Amino acid sequence: MAQNLIHEVIPVGMLQCNCSILGDPATHEAIVVDPGDEVDRILEILRKHKLKVLAIVSTHTHIDHVGGLARLHEVTGAPVLMHKDDLELYRHLDMQAQWLGVPAPEMTNVEEFLREGDSVKWGEFEARVIHTPGHTPGSLCLYLPSHKVAASSSSDSQAASHASSHAKEHGSTEPRLLAGDTIFAGSIGRTDLWGGSLREIMKSLRTKVLALPDETFVLPGHGPATTIGAERENNPFLRPS
Repeated sequence: MAQNLIHEVIPVGMLQCNCSILGDPATHEAIVVDPGDEVDRILEILRKHKLKVLAIVSTHTHIDHVGGLARLHEVTGAPVLMHKDDLELYRHLDMQAQWLGVPAPEMTNVEEFLREGDSVKWGEFEARVIHTPGHTPGSLCLYLPSHKVAASSSSDSQAASHASSHAKEHGSTEPRLLAGDTIFAGSIGRTDLWGGSLREIMKSLRTKVLALPDETFVLPGHGPATTIGAERENNPFLRPS
């Protein structure tokens, strides 16, 4: 593609969820993934790049990933998208908030449910939906095939710094995976919360995540970025038994 993908990453909220803003600099269309909190910061980045949000995507509906959904939808008018299997968890944001000892965020309507193999499109770019249950029933990842990525990621998190360095060192033509809390650098998503399943997450990881190319750049829902190859080799949960 002639234009570079804009991919800004900012950690938001008490649990520092990695929120992604992905934009097409030619059409100024964008999507926002996991706006867990601090919507003003997200809006500032959108204004900086003059981006119009076409969709707001939740990789799963734990409170730290969806706390800003309602306000971002209110300001941008963009539809909220998630997997249907996580709707019940979203409906219980009050219980999640009580568990964390924080006020419950405002809720919003979900306008579209994503399924395995669906595509989310903005400008000349698109991401494929991969349903990866285990951390939650409706956990999903977004997979972007090879493309150029502008080295413009925000530098206030480990993941963002890694993304920026990766762009400079590798030309950023590798595919990338927005993994939510399914996989982390050196770990995997916890499965001891409501709807979690160790069996399901291991199935998702081995049959879907590890099926991606080793050079795939992985942006987890928290913490530093990694690659599929690095996790295949070094992640203790994914080594052959």
